Amino acid sequence: MGTKLDVAIAKGLNKITSAALAPYQAAVVRIGFSLTFGLYLLREWPYRLDLYGTTNPWGFDLAQRLTGSNHAFTVLLWSNHRLWFELVYHGVIVASLLLLLGWHTRTMSILFMVGVLSLMNRSILLGDGGDTLIHLMASYLLLTRCGQVWSLDARRRERTATPRPDGCDRVSVALWILAGAGLALAQATGFAKLPWGWVAILWGLWSVQALWFWAGRRRSPEVRALLDVVANLVHNAAMLVIAAQVCLLYATAGWYKIQGARWQDGSALHFPLHLHYFSPWAGLSQALDSRSIMVTLITYGTVIAQVAFPFTLLNRRVKNVLLAILITEHATIAVICGLPFFSLAMIASDMVFLPTNALRWGGSRMAAARDRITARLRRGKGPGSRDEDRRVTI
Repeated sequence: MGTKLDVAIAKGLNKITSAALAPYQAAVVRIGFSLTFGLYLLREWPYRLDLYGTTNPWGFDLAQRLTGSNHAFTVLLWSNHRLWFELVYHGVIVASLLLLLGWHTRTMSILFMVGVLSLMNRSILLGDGGDTLIHLMASYLLLTRCGQVWSLDARRRERTATPRPDGCDRVSVALWILAGAGLALAQATGFAKLPWGWVAILWGLWSVQALWFWAGRRRSPEVRALLDVVANLVHNAAMLVIAAQVCLLYATAGWYKIQGARWQDGSALHFPLHLHYFSPWAGLSQALDSRSIMVTLITYGTVIAQVAFPFTLLNRRVKNVLLAILITEHATIAVICGLPFFSLAMIASDMVFLPTNALRWGGSRMAAARDRITARLRRGKGPGSRDEDRRVTI
């Protein structure tokens, strides 16, 4: 009995230390949340100054007083100058795009987290449930090895005959030097007003990257193996936390709904459908609200699905069915209630639980569609094009 237990423990430890588990699920989190936040910033671009910038009703002094009491992190309060705001806002858009593409994901995940926290903590009263979820996932994403698949980093490793260790190429080193020099200069000049906790976090992340560079240059297999083991452990723990966060979200939402009468009598769905803010399609909202059977099915079905979801993880088939229902529900919320970014954030969270085979199948279908489109574009250039006979590897 003891021998079997020891063997099982050894196998479990070897599994969580030898590889970063759920690489496709980690890639979905990276793509989903960077896409969601990037699209949100693009949609709000005309109103960016009113939401987060110099003309925000929640003024600079008020924001400083609030962050002084709750110690929230935001680089937007380092300066009240519009140029600084524009640099940060558009920098976050670029970081979201590069993280979506998986270009130097280790550095971009840090910049993405800094950007998300900076914007949301600048105007904390603007947030909703979707913003809170993005806030959390941006912090968790930092700890994952989310660029192993479906990324430019993975594509570069496949194309390189003698791949360098992760993060040890010239561009990574240049980004590391620029980040360290910028942070040091900002602190030395007094421009960066950082609590000591965030000083330790940012310089700690910078030092960890330096350790990877040092291990890569030494070409020491023992040190590299140790760093890989630690990175795999951190990644797997972060993915477990992400899954637990989604389960906690659904469980608390479902049990909270049970406590009141609004989800029993249908008023929880009725009143939002009559609010202008949540009714971009007034005719569709009225048609839905006029059918009492449909309202009953939606309200009770929502509560049952949210309460039951954590327990369905014990059965893969039931979990997959309920997952499809939840994704459909959030897609419907995006259309009927006009909450596309909240729904995108929730769908990205739900996809963490999708089977790996389903994710790989979806990725292969998208890759095939991309290849067909690029082939048609090449044929459309005509016989005189120099690129017609050139083989392009995608």
